Amino acid sequence: MTAAALLHSNLRSLPLLARGKVRDNYAVGNDRLLMVATDRLSAFDVVLDEPIPGKGQLLTQMALFWFDQLKGIVPNHLTGDNPAQVVAPEERAQIDGRAMLVKRLQPLPIEAVVRGYLAGSGWQEYRQHQAVCGVALPPGLRNASPLPEPIFTPATKAAAGDHDENISFEQTCHLIGSERAHEVRNVSLQLYRTAAALALRKGIIIADTKFEFGLDANGTLTLMDEVLTPDSSRFWPLESHAAALEQGHNPPSFDKQFIRDWLEHAQVDGRPWRRRAPAPALPPHLISATVARYQEALRKLTA
Repeated sequence: MTAAALLHSNLRSLPLLARGKVRDNYAVGNDRLLMVATDRLSAFDVVLDEPIPGKGQLLTQMALFWFDQLKGIVPNHLTGDNPAQVVAPEERAQIDGRAMLVKRLQPLPIEAVVRGYLAGSGWQEYRQHQAVCGVALPPGLRNASPLPEPIFTPATKAAAGDHDENISFEQTCHLIGSERAHEVRNVSLQLYRTAAALALRKGIIIADTKFEFGLDANGTLTLMDEVLTPDSSRFWPLESHAAALEQGHNPPSFDKQFIRDWLEHAQVDGRPWRRRAPAPALPPHLISATVARYQEALRKLTA
């Protein structure tokens, strides 16, 4: 990507509603939002100071690909309208390729996480309890092991600077109601299985991912935000998985995991970073490598 990085959008033609970890959301009337994917990168729920040039366009292209692939399972928030039509002409270059014009929904207060493999916090929890988010798992699994069946392991939604927390299905029922919780779980598992099968044919393992849902004016469950991007998923190259599993570690990923790994050993003012802002400055080679990994994931999936 040769375009200048976009750390923050600055649209004066629309009211700014919120800046998330990556996306800036603007109101378009009372029933639509313009979601602008910036080049910000977050890790451990901290937004880093260095943008990743072109990342917003890559995320948007991948999300649009998946929304199209999965539209037969659950409605999504896309309106089908051109985002360039709702901003001033001089602002169109700012959102080019990185914006989605979407329906305004009532968001559900959970992240619908689905895991098909043990990794990250799921692996850590399994080592302690032989379960993840209250879902019991068989003994003898290793880091990067495939699970017997994908599992639904929801989490709370955190604002920028706060940390998501894994919760049980029972807690999810308490938050959104039992009937809605069962619907979210069933739809999430179906979305994951469909996407994981497609990705596997392209040489990518989707180890885990998170979905976000909202309700439209009729109370219809609707897929929203981003979907199955390297920011919201753990993508592994299929050809590297067997060797990594044998050695007990995660395969090299197409997502930002390698930046997390670097941050684990980084220092601020001579002391280990404690996962709070400000984050350590990313070296240029990590920034360019991140762009290359996101590009490769998109190329493989959409080829």
